[in-house]
Amino acid sequence: MQYNSQPSPLLTTNMEKAMATFSASTVTTILLLAASTLYIQVEGSIGVNYGTVANNLPPPAQVAHFLLESTIVNRVRLFDASTEMLRAFAHTGIAVTVTVTNDQIPHLTNIGFAQEWLKSNVQPHVRTTNIVRILVGNEVISTANKLLIASLVPAMQTLHAALVGASLDRRIKISTPHSLGILSSSSPPSGGKFRQGYDTHVLKPLLSFLRATNSPFMINPYPFFGSSPETLDYALFRTSSGVFDENTNLSYTNMLDAQLDAVFSAMKLLGFSDIEIVISETGWPSLGDSSQVGVDAESAAQYNRNLMQHVTSGAGTPLMPNRTFETYIFGLFNEDLKPGPTCERNFGLFLSDLTPVYDIGILRSTVAAASKFHHATYISVLTIWLLIISNHGDNMLC
Repeated sequence: MQYNSQPSPLLTTNMEKAMATFSASTVTTILLLAASTLYIQVEGSIGVNYGTVANNLPPPAQVAHFLLESTIVNRVRLFDASTEMLRAFAHTGIAVTVTVTNDQIPHLTNIGFAQEWLKSNVQPHVRTTNIVRILVGNEVISTANKLLIASLVPAMQTLHAALVGASLDRRIKISTPHSLGILSSSSPPSGGKFRQGYDTHVLKPLLSFLRATNSPFMINPYPFFGSSPETLDYALFRTSSGVFDENTNLSYTNMLDAQLDAVFSAMKLLGFSDIEIVISETGWPSLGDSSQVGVDAESAAQYNRNLMQHVTSGAGTPLMPNRTFETYIFGLFNEDLKPGPTCERNFGLFLSDLTPVYDIGILRSTVAAASKFHHATYISVLTIWLLIISNHGDNMLC
């Protein structure tokens, strides 16, 4: 089929007449809408969990340089306080969260041990590495280890006292991540409750500590582990029938919002609805066992891409509207030595050679290409606007 690239005189005349009928306010509105759409700035923070249960990962210094120069990631969570890791992130400005491993928690209740841990693991790096948070353990309550659970809050309090003594308490905050296993009820979201016994004896004093130190409550929600063939679209932020909460008359379009609001409801029940919630882990595997649903690179990319857009959009959740969430994607790499089912070794965004398993828009080359397209589109819109003014100046003033 042949197309004539030159418009007919009649078509040109009609187009000019149509353009002349636009008022200045109408065209200006269109231009402003176009500009605002093209220049959306990301709010909130996207981080990654940097796990190292593998035998094929690049050196930490190379990883830190890669994150700084090649990605838009501005936060990293480490699962220990490795000197090599902390040196690798020196002078990058990337916000680093370090972790006290679970086995050290009972010792940390002793102020002398806490001071020495801080002196050995944190203080040598504070001038060069942007350490912003210390996590005391990981999913401690879910271990069901009575000694660890009983020591958790005292360990956090003692470590905070050590931070105060070192004049680091305003710069570095203390928290601890939890799995959704701390909830006895999560459906409907407004009925979220902490497990009986842990609610008053552990979580209430923990929340009091977080409020007093202006620290966040950290949670590891994984819609992947809560999904089924029937709820896969709901878990992946796809169009679905969603969930309706009859207690609040609120509708949920994705599982993550429901999980977060269940945690919020449990906190509110104890009187702590004012504490910030941080998503310390969430992700989706790109490979799994044949019995699992939705374990492929396409689903993983869709979840993490939609996750990033959602938590930085400012939309919030039905019970926590108009807010962003500091979020850490799990994980940075596929970790080939992790035990368990196949999916556990395939949550990574990148392979060991730093090539992406799939694209979710965190590589700077991707962002730069999108920005270039947006800039070109903006210039095109601006050019059209100037041409309209030039050709129809008198009519535009009406």
